[in-house]
Amino acid sequence: MDDASQIHIPESFIRLQTRPGQRPAPLAQHIARRFEVCDDMANALVTRAQEVQFKLGITEPDVIDKVLEGLLELAGEEPDSVLSPPEARWVVCHMAEQLGWTEHLSPELRAMAGGLLQ
Repeated sequence: MDDASQIHIPESFIRLQTRPGQRPAPLAQHIARRFEVCDDMANALVTRAQEVQFKLGITEPDVIDKVLEGLLELAGEEPDSVLSPPEARWVVCHMAEQLGWTEHLSPELRAMAGGLLQ
């Protein structure tokens, strides 16, 4: 990414935005904008996830599933979509990381998150 950027964007997120073999530098501004949206979404969902768990009395994996289901309903491949489906999954992984719930991620989400969980 751009050395002048002050935002640290995880490799797991950069991989969502680029094709294999594609250099991310030409897409740096786009990737940074998308990362800020997804990072803000994950941060906002931390408190909401805790509230849902408390109010419904459900387990961490159930909360993760509910949040993912909700985000995937909002996600789309259209340019005006808030999130793409891969970004929605990344947001859930990032939220789980912040909550200390990464052990409750499904194998699919763990594989997708890659470097995020290191």
